[in-house]
Amino acid sequence: MKASYRFLFILGLAVFLPSCEKDLNVIPRSVITAASMWQSEGDAIAALNGALSQFRAALSDAYIQWGDYRTGHFGDATGSQASFQDLYLNSLDDLDVGTNWATIYKAINDCNLILKYVPDISFSNADTKNYTLATAYFLRAFSYYYIARVWGDAPIVLSGFESDTQDDLYPSRSPLADVLSQVKQDIETSIGLFPNDAPGTRKAGSRAAVLMLKADYNLWMAKTQNGGTDALNAAKSAVDEVLNNGSYQLAEDFSSLFSSDDNNEIIFALNFARDEYEGGFAADWLVAVQYLNDKSLVENPVKVGSHQQWVTFTDEFESFLFERSNDTRAAASMESYNEEGNQRFKWINKYPGEWSDGTRFFTSDIKIYRLAEAILFKAEIENALGNSAEAIVQLNKIAQRAYKEDNYYAAGLSQSEVNDIILDERLREFAAEGKAWWDLIRFGKVYDMVPALQGREGEQNLLLWPVNAASINSNPAIIQTPGY
Repeated sequence: MKASYRFLFILGLAVFLPSCEKDLNVIPRSVITAASMWQSEGDAIAALNGALSQFRAALSDAYIQWGDYRTGHFGDATGSQASFQDLYLNSLDDLDVGTNWATIYKAINDCNLILKYVPDISFSNADTKNYTLATAYFLRAFSYYYIARVWGDAPIVLSGFESDTQDDLYPSRSPLADVLSQVKQDIETSIGLFPNDAPGTRKAGSRAAVLMLKADYNLWMAKTQNGGTDALNAAKSAVDEVLNNGSYQLAEDFSSLFSSDDNNEIIFALNFARDEYEGGFAADWLVAVQYLNDKSLVENPVKVGSHQQWVTFTDEFESFLFERSNDTRAAASMESYNEEGNQRFKWINKYPGEWSDGTRFFTSDIKIYRLAEAILFKAEIENALGNSAEAIVQLNKIAQRAYKEDNYYAAGLSQSEVNDIILDERLREFAAEGKAWWDLIRFGKVYDMVPALQGREGEQNLLLWPVNAASINSNPAIIQTPGY
């Protein structure tokens, strides 16, 4: 049976308390508010599981909206959802999906309360206490990293809100550099706290997960924030430790990564499980059964969902994925079927969940970091440092699985050629995994490769997102992202 957050820790069960409905500008009152609960180790474990639950809720839909839907790779499917079209066309406004930061700040608030109270709680084992704190710092770092890339300037809130009468209820936006500095600080604190023999769970915190975040963050700093060689070397150190960790192996079969959540390639994932938490963005990807004339095609071969199919790959991105006939990732990422006398159906194959007794349960874990990304991070870092030969070695590890050929990429390619190959492989490897938007920005290709952005380089903050109108209306200290 798939493990749920309730069983991630042997020390106690998760307790998911109801959240308060009243918005406090950036942060609604936390799901973890009663000081009376912060008494024991069990309370701390329950609080951490609550924070993980809120973190999952914050990313279950927004993760793909932020990381993929602005790339031009996605568009309407058999159904049309107006709330996504501004994202596809990069014509965002302050009412669009993905613009409301309240949910992710709520996850931060849960972490802040853990970091406030847990240091004063007695634990039977110091490693368990450190693990709890390390995971809270990791989740907060990850959250602020996304906030920084989505909105730029943003409130930095480090104290937990428990009352609508306390001070600092109306935080203003801090400069981007300060937000990114907070990310770095939380990453380093998290790494310092994780016990060497911390639980190897892929569905909560781990040393490998925060090291992947460190590599991700430092690559971003090097390539978009003038972080230079220091940032590249910090990324290299982090990713090398992950690659030297024998707990993770590259799966032989790419499709197995999405047919099962129990895979040693996965480093960090958001847990989805029946009777606990289902759904997320993949629920928008599968065909609605009513469009099939021949119902015998249901699951044979057409994957059907629980509601309208709002989103799919564009024809152009489909052609890109399938242009190499020997690429085994293509069919694992997308399938299609021409029904006789009816239309052609296509659907994204990743995160399909479970089909049981005529019902689709969207229970596939969202894979945030896996070993393939560590390998491609390594290639990108080495190439940026001028070590293109080593970058090709790493690329060929990914290519061997994808194309079933050794030494697919020849030695002697230029740094620029290798850079283009790395981006190309990332777009194929991580199709519909919430990576492409950030990759296009990091590689400096976003204005060239996103049709809706071509010729718009001069527009202010076009790559950032507006702040949702609700956040501005409830907090007079928040100003809209300039340009929106």
